[in-house]
Amino acid sequence: MSIVVINNLGQYNHRISRTLTYLGIENKLVPNTISLEELENMNPKGLILGGGPSIERIGNCKEFITNMNIPILGICLGHQAIADVFKGEIKSAEIESYAQIDINIIKECDLFEGVGESLKVWASHKDEVVTLPENFEIIANSDKCDIEAMKHSDKPIYGIQFHPEVQHTPRGGEIFENFNKICENWK
Repeated sequence: MSIVVINNLGQYNHRISRTLTYLGIENKLVPNTISLEELENMNPKGLILGGGPSIERIGNCKEFITNMNIPILGICLGHQAIADVFKGEIKSAEIESYAQIDINIIKECDLFEGVGESLKVWASHKDEVVTLPENFEIIANSDKCDIEAMKHSDKPIYGIQFHPEVQHTPRGGEIFENFNKICENWK
C-alpha cells in the first residue's frame, strides 16, 4: 500500500512525490480528476492533497476528503480544500507572501512529533484559512497566519499552509515521515 499524492496543478506537486521517494515512502502521483472509484481501487494507506492555483481547480478533492476513511494531509491548497469541506473560511491574504518563515508549534501532535516548538518553513500566503472548521484545532501558527496547521479532533486529517517538500523547509522530510507513521498505524 502506498500514499497517493493528488496533483492539484501546483508547481511543487511533483516534488512531494519525489521527496517521499527519497525518504523510501512508496507513493503514486495522480491527477485530481481521478475518480473516487479509481482512487479507492488503488487501496491507498494515506492521501496527500498537493498545492495548486485555486480552489476552483481542485478536481475531485472534496469528494476524496468526504468519502475516504484514511489519513489525509492537505498542503497549501489541499489545506484550504479540507477547511472548505468542513465549513471553515478561506480568504485571500491581506499581504501575499512567498517566503521562508518561522512557525510556532502550539500543540504537539503526531504530525509534528520530534520537530520542536518552532520550524523554519517555506510558506505561500496568497489564500489562507481564516476561520477554523468545526472539530478542528490549530496546531501551528505564525506572525503571518493564525492557522498555519490544523488537525481534525477525531479523524487523521491534517492541513498545513506551508510546503514541507521544498529545501526551504529543512525539516520537511520529518513531517512526511511522521505522516507515513500515521498512515501505517491507522486502523
